[in-house]
Amino acid sequence: MRKSTAYRFAVAVAVGTAVFLVWGMAALGVVGVEGDPADLMFFGVLAIGTGGSIVARFQPDGMARAMLVTAGATVLVGVVALILGKHEAEYSSVFEILGLTGMFATLFAASALLFRVAAAQEIRADSASRG
Repeated sequence: MRKSTAYRFAVAVAVGTAVFLVWGMAALGVVGVEGDPADLMFFGVLAIGTGGSIVARFQPDGMARAMLVTAGATVLVGVVALILGKHEAEYSSVFEILGLTGMFATLFAASALLFRVAAAQEIRADSASRG
């Protein structure tokens, strides 16, 4: 079956966010400076997104759930970073940690919303073809 435009955009947002996250960890540091071990928590976020996508078999409804869980995991990493006191370092603040993790979580949530739209379009297309 041909994938909808919403599905393609959802994939582009998810993959783009993942690449941007990896680049941010490698080049700048997300919850600290470049090379901060706390940034390694984001590999868990990427593993959740990848594993969820595989479990969902890349179907739009399951992908929506996987990206929503990935967004939640991103927020959790930000909370854990604050609990670890990363905001007390001279190179980071509460605003920076919440801003960056919030941005990545919002992008993963946007991908989830686009996957939800793609799932709804798929259901409408299936029902239209049947009747």
